[in-house]
Amino acid sequence: QVQLVESGGGLVQAGGSLRLSCAASGSIFNINAMGWYRQAPGKQRELVARITSGGSTNYAGSVKGRFTISRDNAKNTVYLQMNSLKPEDTAVYYCNAANMYSGYWGQGTQVTVSS
Repeated sequence: QVQLVESGGGLVQAGGSLRLSCAASGSIFNINAMGWYRQAPGKQRELVARITSGGSTNYAGSVKGRFTISRDNAKNTVYLQMNSLKPEDTAVYYCNAANMYSGYWGQGTQVTVSS
């Protein structure tokens, strides 16, 4: 089992920045990718950004150039730096970790961007 704990959400004005953190613990030795997803009210959960164990990244088109995903392997932590936030970025953000057998989710952290 893998446990994921997110932090760093909150309320910010449009144009502002937030950094989300996701600390992983448990059976993390075979995790091959971690990522951030978000779900806005009435919408499906969508991928925001993902980073592999080798450091490759991919982003949703709507956040490319504004968000940056990174990882600190020594701390088993993944970060999402979010800049130039827009009201449409408002959602619950979930951390995800995946190995070849399963995927794991954190409890989610609310990000609210006011206009």
